[in-house]
Formats: sequence, structure tokens, C-alpha cells
Amino acid sequence: MSRPVLGSILLASTDPARLRDWYVNALEPEAVSEDDAYRFLRFGDFHVLIDRRADVSDRNPEPGRLILNFDVPDAKATAARMDGLGVTWLAGLEDRDGSLFATAIDPDGNYVQIIELSPKHRAELEAG
Repeated sequence: MSRPVLGSILLASTDPARLRDWYVNALEPEAVSEDDAYRFLRFGDFHVLIDRRADVSDRNPEPGRLILNFDVPDAKATAARMDGLGVTWLAGLEDRDGSLFATAIDPDGNYVQIIELSPKHRAELEAG
């Protein structure tokens, strides 16, 4: 039996072009849709679609409800690039038993976490 696969998430915004540019500059997706009507950003096998919606506010009133986690190969370099863009941090880069975590706040107030898992934690995760 085939099982569902989570392949994308819709990130709604009142200013999708601004939000798209933030994600492109801060996290450098592998592919970016050239079609402004469909702002798809590809991160590995997962896509983030950024679209305009009239039923959302300018700022997320409950940003802790959903946190976007991005696995990065070098959390220190990613955090430094984001610092250069003037990113606001909810929690700066910290070492958690060998794995590195930081939580930024995107322009709409969503929480965006960068994670560099240690080889030990990655092996534990993959072992299930």
C-alpha cells in the first residue's frame, strides 16, 4: 500500500514577494520558481509555496504553532549569512549535545529553525 508523502507546505502571506525574497536570501533554496504566480522554493525533496491570502494578518499571531525546520550542512555559516541580512533571532545559535540549533523570525513573524545535527544524532534519527 502506498503511503502519503509530505512534499510541500503553503506559507500564506499578505506580501508573498517580500517573504519569498527573504527565504531565497536567507536559506538559498536549491530551486526557485521563476513564475511569480507560484512561488515554489525547493529544499531537497520538500517545497515551500509562498502565496497571497486575504484571510491572514500581516504578522503571525501564534508563530510557535508551526516551526519550519531547515537541516543545514553548516549552521555557523548559515547563521552568519542570515546575520548579514539583518535577521531577527528568537534564539541564537546554540549547541545541544553536539547538534547546533537557532531560531530566526521571518518578516511575517513565523519561526524558522536552522539545524545541523551531529553525526551521532543523525545516526540515531536514521536508525529510527
